[in-house]
Amino acid sequence: MTKTESFTSRWALLIAALGMAVGTGNIWRFPRIVANNGGGAFLIPWLIFLFLWAIPLLMVEIAMGRHTRRGVVGAFGRLMGRQATWMGAFVGWCTMAITFYYSVVAGWCVKYLIAAVTGELSGVEGTAYWEGFQTTVWQPVFFHFVAMAACALILYRGVVAGIERASKVLIPALFVLLMVAAVRALTLPAAAGAEGPIAGLEFLFNPNWSDLLNYEIWLQALTQSAWSTGAGWGLMVTYAVYSHKKDDIVGTAMTIGLGNNSASMLAALAIIPTVFAVLPFAEAQAALTESGPASTGLSFIWVPTLFSEIIGGQFFMTLFFLALVVAAFSSMIAMLELGVRIFMDFGMTRQRAVLSIAMGSFVLGIPSAINLSFFSNQDAVWGIGLMVSGFFFAIAARKFGVAKFREELIAPSDNDIPVGRWFDFAIKVLMPLQFAVLIVWWLYQAATSGEAWWDPFGVFTLGTCLFQWGVVLLIFYLANNRMADATLGDGMADRPTLG
Repeated sequence: MTKTESFTSRWALLIAALGMAVGTGNIWRFPRIVANNGGGAFLIPWLIFLFLWAIPLLMVEIAMGRHTRRGVVGAFGRLMGRQATWMGAFVGWCTMAITFYYSVVAGWCVKYLIAAVTGELSGVEGTAYWEGFQTTVWQPVFFHFVAMAACALILYRGVVAGIERASKVLIPALFVLLMVAAVRALTLPAAAGAEGPIAGLEFLFNPNWSDLLNYEIWLQALTQSAWSTGAGWGLMVTYAVYSHKKDDIVGTAMTIGLGNNSASMLAALAIIPTVFAVLPFAEAQAALTESGPASTGLSFIWVPTLFSEIIGGQFFMTLFFLALVVAAFSSMIAMLELGVRIFMDFGMTRQRAVLSIAMGSFVLGIPSAINLSFFSNQDAVWGIGLMVSGFFFAIAARKFGVAKFREELIAPSDNDIPVGRWFDFAIKVLMPLQFAVLIVWWLYQAATSGEAWWDPFGVFTLGTCLFQWGVVLLIFYLANNRMADATLGDGMADRPTLG
């Protein structure tokens, strides 16, 4: 007898899906990307690409997961034919490879939250504290373990008792924390020599229209929208396995996209006005644009310094890192569940799958915890690999027949917003075009970066991406039939049987 797991309601699916999308990238990465790409001008293409890339892909993922009732490996095999199972495996690997080092980031967040609560961060010099933390080696590994164990414990309890209940606490708490931090930032008095939070608002919302002629801003906006929403990761395929037959696909995708962007804006409102309230204009811009080791500059180096300068700084620093922890955990739960669902489709029980995925992810994340160059390499290789993953979903919809996909898998849902032929145009034309532009831009950057582009062991080279992608693709292609037999068969444990 099969055991059915499902979310208890559409609301439960929505809030879990928001947890999937809203992660540390919204708080840690988004304000820095805005600052480095024209401020207010960046927001215009960023919003446009939400509707041209992210939402159509999320709709494809949700429909695939609900229709096939398989994790990402089985979903490709069942929708496109067993010969395409390797494509789903590549998508799954991309996301799991990100999980290995994402857990390390979640561990950093836990460490800094504890340090903020205890007052250890008060009055410290950000760079010195960061370097001291990293040079201990054991601390990054230990907190990586703590983050992995906490998320595994939630998943071990199942969909309702674990994912759903955790999401109902984490996501409302996250939005409340971000709103409190944003209000506090907007009401800060200007420090000596600083222009104040209003200057931060002008920087964020007053676009220089000529910046829209800069193609790099459009490309950065596309990459941020593509990666921040979780579109093309396979995560919504996984969660949709536990959805109900008539759940609103269009509304769910819209809610995920708009909710994700709202969280990003709240984070920007919490950070950018604070920077301009504490620092003179030139220093504020430097703080916002500094990347730092492994792109840690703003959150882990500047934030402790900035919040130490304001009244009640320890309290609001604690709120900030608590929000980071919540965001990290909500996304990491979804990422680990992707692997768990794949293993369950292969015949494992949930408990055994959770233990296997968690232990394997912890071990494979240790190199990123102890070596920031390795961390940066994996971030580049598999972050860029998500472009390929997203394109695979567009290929799957085209293989099935885009119009047929829309009419049979999306339209019959109880959609509050009707899906029309704009979806067909987005999948057939816009998706391949955007993918081609991203790939060409990345190839150009990789070839002109100054590193030997062909080096398979470089940190950011074209060679290292092609080498690692090639190895993974070859392995999965050779194992295609075996994976198809395992995941497309009948009688697997814990296989959802919802209509």
